[in-house]
Amino acid sequence: MEKREFVCIGCPLGCAISVDLDGEQIRAITGNTCPRGADYVTKEIRDPRRIVTSLVRVAQGELPVVSVKTAGDIPKGKIRECIRVLKKIEVQAPVQMGDVVAADICGTGVDVIATRSVEKE
Repeated sequence: MEKREFVCIGCPLGCAISVDLDGEQIRAITGNTCPRGADYVTKEIRDPRRIVTSLVRVAQGELPVVSVKTAGDIPKGKIRECIRVLKKIEVQAPVQMGDVVAADICGTGVDVIATRSVEKE
């Protein structure tokens, strides 16, 4: 049996949670003070996902880059591929906060959106 330790990010308490695993089967979850802790570690073990933040180049903008993020979480295993795709993208100014910079990034079903506006120079 394997024991894994987590710090929960489901709420501000940051509980130290222990999980007993038998292969891929979760046998016990301890240390969480609310149900969100159990949900968090279960998702983290079975399907870890993250929000990705990055920068994308802007052509003819008052700034050379615009900050972007995924509109939702994507599988952790797709992060590097996502960053490689974003590195190749250049958008034309003006860019408005919320504009879709890349639709369905890497086949995840999640769009990448601008998190600020950049006006044309």
